[in-house]
Amino acid sequence: MAESKLRGKSTDFAVSILQLVKTLKVQHESIISNQIGRSGTSIGANIREAQYAHGKADFIAKLQIALKEANETGYWLELLHRMNYIDDDSFKELDSACTSLRVMLIASINTAKERGK
Repeated sequence: MAESKLRGKSTDFAVSILQLVKTLKVQHESIISNQIGRSGTSIGANIREAQYAHGKADFIAKLQIALKEANETGYWLELLHRMNYIDDDSFKELDSACTSLRVMLIASINTAKERGK
């Protein structure tokens, strides 16, 4: 159940990131938009890959990659906010969703590790 919630939230987040990228491209911002587009959509891709992992270690590794991508996405969001490419409300909404994904990923990784002991 938690995994499907994580997959759904990561897909919703990817859609939000892709919408942000479209807006940034209109503003002629290409450096960060390319980076956040990659990292923001990679979160869900790695969560999906974990579904068909080759064992527990591979499952955990895929979730850890997703966590790293979420952390990177948070960095790009902060830069965009500081550079005034996104307003306070947009930043708070996207940052909150990104933080929520990180919390869920950490919990999933910890649960997977505990089940192996």
